[in-house]
Amino acid sequence: MLPLITALHGAGHPVHVVTLLQRNRLGVPVAARFVAEHIAAAGLNDAVIVAHSKGGLIGKYIMLALDPDQRIDRMIAICTPFSGSRYARYLLIPSLRVFSPRNALTLQMAREEAINHRISSVYGVFDPHVTEGSVLPGARNIRLPAAGHFRILGDAGTVRAILEQIEADLPPPASTSPAHNNQPRIRQFDRQTGQQLWLRTERIGGA
Repeated sequence: MLPLITALHGAGHPVHVVTLLQRNRLGVPVAARFVAEHIAAAGLNDAVIVAHSKGGLIGKYIMLALDPDQRIDRMIAICTPFSGSRYARYLLIPSLRVFSPRNALTLQMAREEAINHRISSVYGVFDPHVTEGSVLPGARNIRLPAAGHFRILGDAGTVRAILEQIEADLPPPASTSPAHNNQPRIRQFDRQTGQQLWLRTERIGGA
């Protein structure tokens, strides 16, 4: 991510790196809480999350459940497995199993589309780690003539796309059905902390 950080900073955008995530081996709910707490503690408003891979799942979780003050304006996700990856079953690190297309949290977040218009999903022509692709319904899906899951981070086209999406006007949200608006909250149990976390679908659906 360093090339992106340098480019964003050089373009006049203050960059905050949440160092508590380190190698990003935490579960999505735990990592999301760290990021949300950092945004609040720093007093950020109209924040733009720029995330790679699993970071995009963390960012969407925050936007869905941990941003009551609407501090986050949008997210730009790069090579994020919004629909999971079939290779997740072979990963040895438990926190990466959220990539599984059958993971309950990944499936639930995939069904939540009310905030997708505030997300830009950037990806290349081929990603060996996310073979299902990073297309997100209702989002701005941007396919670049680059390849790779990590190499794309250093591509000049990726930097240009991110800077363009930071400045772009957000499209209007897609309409949601009454049935979706009336869905109850979905409780997620975080095994690492023992806490119960919620995806507040009834608030999001009515936004």
